[in-house]
Amino acid sequence: MSEPQGSEGTTRRLPVIEKAAGTGGEYEAPPAPATETDEARGSGRFWSARRVPAGIVALLLLVVSGAFLYDVAAVRANWDAMAWRRGLANQLAERPLDDIWVLVGAGVAAALGLWLIVLAVTPGLRAVLPMRRPHTDVRAGLHRTAAAMALRDRAMEVAGVQSARVRVRRARADVRAVSHFRELDDVRADLDDALAEAIRGLGVARPPKLSVHVARPGRKG
Repeated sequence: MSEPQGSEGTTRRLPVIEKAAGTGGEYEAPPAPATETDEARGSGRFWSARRVPAGIVALLLLVVSGAFLYDVAAVRANWDAMAWRRGLANQLAERPLDDIWVLVGAGVAAALGLWLIVLAVTPGLRAVLPMRRPHTDVRAGLHRTAAAMALRDRAMEVAGVQSARVRVRRARADVRAVSHFRELDDVRADLDDALAEAIRGLGVARPPKLSVHVARPGRKG
């Protein structure tokens, strides 16, 4: 359907009417764009599946429970208990609590339990940096190695930089550059500007703080 024409070929826009949901209207107003604060707040860390620790725990539980179940079934069938269970029961009955092997065993069990608790309450995947979320139903992450490569490539574009090493952590990006010409202060200033812009371009929810060190190349020999 053509729009109504005004005088002398001008086009007049038709008014847009927003209708509430459930009233049969066909137009739905687009959601307001998320602000930078909302994007950063809504981007949590990715949780690891913990497949290796879970597999190790499941395998140990399977072996231990299978051994005890077999031994209990053997005793119920009027067979003799296995030698390892009789020896373990005798050791637990005879050794005092302050025995060195009892303390070592208790320490190992406590360490394993603490390790499992830490794995259960922490998200893991520390190598993945959460990115900003312009849409609430989309999540993305950037690996720290990829972020370091992007920053290193940007650092190598600065005049005077001969080589650069970049290490990106969760809260800081350490850049160590070697400059073979130009003043070090000038190179450092250009690196600060270029890398600050590159970090903003990464799109991560919590940009790491930048730490830049520039030095001269060492003497050969």
